[in-house]
Amino acid sequence: MSAIAFDTLAYAKKLKAAGFTEQQAEVQAEAMAELVNEQLATKRDLKELEMRLVLRLGGIMVAGIAVIATLVKIL
Repeated sequence: MSAIAFDTLAYAKKLKAAGFTEQQAEVQAEAMAELVNEQLATKRDLKELEMRLVLRLGGIMVAGIAVIATLVKIL
């Protein structure tokens, strides 16, 4: 999965401005960056998944057509 740009410094500054201590803001920013980078999919991730699913569906269709053609010849 591709990394998503997340500005931890700007996020920590906003937290400090809202009343968090510097340590709280830094820990929260690090935790949020980990969450964003590990759990969220990028457009590229979704496109890659779409391509894999299209290829898999194509393979299933080819196999199904082959089975039907074989059954038509046998019967």
